[in-house]
Amino acid sequence: MIRSAALLSALGAGWLCAWQWGLHEVDRSPVYGYFITALLGFGLYASTSGIVIAEFRKQLRTVVLAVTIGVLAKVALIFGVMYFAFHDPAYLVLAVAVAQIDPLSVAAMRAKSRMSDSAKALLSAWASFDDPITVLLTVYLTAFALQGGGAVGGVGTFAVNLVLNLALAGVAFMLWTLVRGRVRRAETGGRAVRYAVRAVMVVAVLAIGFVAVQYSLLLALALLGLFFRPDLGRWVDGLAQAGMVLALAAVGLVLAAEFSWVLAGVGAVLGAAAFGAQAVVAFALTAPKRWRGDRVRLALGQQNGLTAIILALLLEPTFPGAIAVVAPAVVVVNLLHAVANGVYDRVAARPAPAPAPVPARPPKRVPRVPLKPATAPQATPAYRVKPTP
Repeated sequence: MIRSAALLSALGAGWLCAWQWGLHEVDRSPVYGYFITALLGFGLYASTSGIVIAEFRKQLRTVVLAVTIGVLAKVALIFGVMYFAFHDPAYLVLAVAVAQIDPLSVAAMRAKSRMSDSAKALLSAWASFDDPITVLLTVYLTAFALQGGGAVGGVGTFAVNLVLNLALAGVAFMLWTLVRGRVRRAETGGRAVRYAVRAVMVVAVLAIGFVAVQYSLLLALALLGLFFRPDLGRWVDGLAQAGMVLALAAVGLVLAAEFSWVLAGVGAVLGAAAFGAQAVVAFALTAPKRWRGDRVRLALGQQNGLTAIILALLLEPTFPGAIAVVAPAVVVVNLLHAVANGVYDRVAARPAPAPAPVPARPPKRVPRVPLKPATAPQATPAYRVKPTP
């Protein structure tokens, strides 16, 4: 409940600032766009930088299924609920917008999560690498949902962006292979040497991050987190939690100008459908026995944030009202996540009831058996001396 109150407080602070200062059309400001893109990029990096690589390699097949078949299944389930409720095929694009898991939110909650390393690796990779699939679905499905009304971007633009992402990640990986040995030797040295090397690595990450945010190459940041990892301890997790609060405040800035009770009701249904779709797909993907201990927590792992807001901003010109629907959906999903996980943690933390004591049975009486009387010793004959002839 404390987390739910914090989320609502951050959202309310953004809303209050927009109302107090009369901020309108904040989402069209280039500063706002750069800010939320930077937060999303940091969330992608923070999410993948916390993945245990050994577990990631073990669960690679499940990760690939989650970010491909899993995303498609979630879109289908969410759209099914929306079409059943409102009978509008245009809501297909909104189902795409909330089908992904927000990496910044996952990174913020990783430190306090009670999941195993395998489950954390799966959820972090799922949240980090489902964004390209979501963008690709947006490209194809927007034209279909709007019946030729125009798509956001194009397949060619997406392909070029993907190549540039891989190129930037490749350059960073080549740089890492050149300095990897020196970094490892420096980590065994004195404190001053370690801190100096870590500071240089942080500057390198910030420089790559600046290029990635400037040109919207966010997939490169997700790949960067798999190998370029300065040892910053708990700083990354702490910054991720602060970034999550700032992200919800940014949502509040937009929601203050776009809010409508009717569209908020649609967003509430959309958020509930997204949370339920994650539960269904996660249960299907984690059917093997090795996931039994984490199955419920993965099913309750849906979180939305900046990725959904960015997609809604992209959809707004061709789908007016997208922000007013997606922003409340983000709030509903995060509240459901906080409440459901809080309840489950309390239930799971309860000790198992002790078994009822079994009444002690009286000892079984064994009948006494008379001892066999000892036989008298037989007298040995006296030694007979043989007479001498």
